[in-house]
This record gives sequence, C-alpha cells and structure tokens, in this order.
Amino acid sequence: MSPAIVIRDLRKLYANKAAVDGLTLEVPRGSFFGFLGPNGAGKSTTIRMLTGLAPPSSGTIEILGYPMPGKELEIKRRIGLVPDESLLFDRLTGPEYLEFVGRMYSLDRKLAKERARELLDLFELSGDTKQIIGEYSKGMRKRVAMAASLIHSPELFLMDEPFEGVDAVGARLMKDILLDQVRKGATVFLTSHVLEVVERLCDHVAIIHEGRIIRQGTIDELRDSDDSLEQAFVRIVGYREHERLDWL
Repeated sequence: MSPAIVIRDLRKLYANKAAVDGLTLEVPRGSFFGFLGPNGAGKSTTIRMLTGLAPPSSGTIEILGYPMPGKELEIKRRIGLVPDESLLFDRLTGPEYLEFVGRMYSLDRKLAKERARELLDLFELSGDTKQIIGEYSKGMRKRVAMAASLIHSPELFLMDEPFEGVDAVGARLMKDILLDQVRKGATVFLTSHVLEVVERLCDHVAIIHEGRIIRQGTIDELRDSDDSLEQAFVRIVGYREHERLDWL
C-alpha cells in the first residue's frame, strides 16, 4: 500500500520568496504524524497545498495514491480537514452546518442528519441547537470543525493546530477520538505548537524550518539524548539565549 502522503521537492513562492523550499516527505499510512516548526516555517502553507487550496510553484504531491493536482475530487472525498482558521458558515446552526458537510460528501439526507446529531452529542454541542456558529466561542468552533472532519469517515486527517483555543476537556476528547481513528487504520497529519501534545500522541515527527525539512524520524530518534521533545526541538531549530533587558 502506498504511503498516505508523498511529497517530492515541493516549493511555494510568494513574490519570489520561498514559503516552502524543496520539501520532500513521506507519511506512512496508519501513522500519527507530527509536522512541527517555528512560526512562519511553512507548515500552514504545506497543508494548504495538500488540500488544493494553494497550487505549488513546483514539485509533486501524492495523497492516498492519487496525484495532486489531477485527482482533487477523489482526494477530497477521502480526507478530513481542520484548518488553523475555522472557516465555517457563521449564519448556520451547528446541526445545519454538519448536515450540509455530510451532504457535500454525498451522504444521503437521513444519514447526514443522524451523524450530525450524534457528533453534536459527542462534542457536547447539542445544548442549543438554534445557536448559530457565528456566536460560538473559538473552542466551540474548533469542536464543530473537528466534527465536520469526521462525518464522512475519512482515511486521512489534515489538522492545523486543532487544539488551539480548546479547553482541557474538549482537547482530551479530540485526542481520544483521533487516537481511536489511527487504531482503526486512518492517518493523522498534525501541526501543533504544543510539543507535549505531539510527544504524547505522535509516532512520527518531521521538523520544518525556513521551508525545509531539517529533521524527521520517530519521537525517540528526534529526542536522542534530550529529556523531552521540546528540548530536542529548540536544539534542532537553533534556539539561542537572548540578551536580557535590565528593566524587565
């Protein structure tokens, strides 16, 4: 079986500046893969290219055995997405939005409505079914985005900071659901700045810096002699002590 994601020499230029610069990466099927990097390293740009939202300047992408671009519809039917910015339909209620997403993935109306109700219950969003998404908190928006990514039982999840703004209970629920999906054979490709979460969840990790992969491997391989993934990360990306301000 082919890897879940295969990227070869991928580049994305904005005004002649490379946001992603020669990225080569393979994500095994059935893995919980952490994609890490400092702010501005190219993580979100990479996910936008993987979803077809941003065309690459050069290089190749293959997702679940299909080329991107070329087989976008086949790919999008098989992936679930939680973007960094929850781009939702703010004038819809939670049930309406989830039912709409289910219908977009070709679920029949009855099944879409049933799954929407079950997911709202699972994510503890069924209290006020008439509340529109525009009135949701950031954490609630992340929960409904996560619910929408699950409704069609995808093979691959692309998740850009999925736990940002989510309370501890909601984050625990989301982690448990994702781990269960991986146990059932799905693949999760995750970005997060919370390295303790990555260390606890992921079995493979790649670190991107200035648009390039600088290290990848298992958690233990990256950690090497460091006590934690956080220590390994700051060492790998080249953290330096800053001059201290006398007044601070």
